[in-house]
Amino acid sequence: MNRKSFYTYLWIIIIAWVILAIIFGIYDLQISIFWVNENSLWGNFGADYGEYPGYAFIALGLSAYIGGYIKNLKTQKIPAYLAILYGGIMLVISLLDLNERKIIEYLMIVLSVVIFIIVNWNTDLRKYRKISGIISFLAIINPLLFVQLVKLFWGRVRFRDLAPGYTNFTPWFIPQGITGNSSFPSGHTAMGWMFLPLLVGVEKKEWKNPIKIITVISVLGWGLFVGLSRIVVGAHYASDVLFSTGVAAIATLLLYHRFFLSKEK
Repeated sequence: MNRKSFYTYLWIIIIAWVILAIIFGIYDLQISIFWVNENSLWGNFGADYGEYPGYAFIALGLSAYIGGYIKNLKTQKIPAYLAILYGGIMLVISLLDLNERKIIEYLMIVLSVVIFIIVNWNTDLRKYRKISGIISFLAIINPLLFVQLVKLFWGRVRFRDLAPGYTNFTPWFIPQGITGNSSFPSGHTAMGWMFLPLLVGVEKKEWKNPIKIITVISVLGWGLFVGLSRIVVGAHYASDVLFSTGVAAIATLLLYHRFFLSKEK
């Protein structure tokens, strides 16, 4: 991607975001009324487990990014060992509490980092510093800062928690303050889009390349699946999903510019 393509993609995303934000600002409630099915099998699967792969991917990204600043090949893996230690401790606690979801979450973190270490045992992690930097900063920008801070102050009631007759529904553009409600924006969706940086890794491959095709379909498919699952079960409105998606896309593009394009002569 050159600078011209970068700005083209950026404007396409912004324009699409604005158009959809206007549409959802008008039809958010109607979309949920029409589409919500709290008994949906695929919707509940996405709601229950959609965040966990993102957590594992963040652990990988942070381990590689921090380790990439260490020159010694062996000590580069120390951040990954710490991630495994943390995941292992939390896994034991989850097993003692018989918390099935947490068991899966921490098991995924531990296994993914262990596999990463084995595959990259003799690899200099500095080669991953750019893409792992995008993963790490995307995690900070979207799921951590944007989602959690906006949730706190927006106070939007989830669709499934609305009063009879939907009398306490509010459109996305009217913040309610600190109410204890946390519909806007969607945290699950933000985690579902944590794999967007993988598109950077296949960006220079031709479109007919099978690896690129599989990567693009998998990344976009998973992000859409997680986001849509949150609407189906009534946990979020379309606009909640839209804003987490928009921030993920723009943040990834800007981070790509920072790590790859800003150093071009």
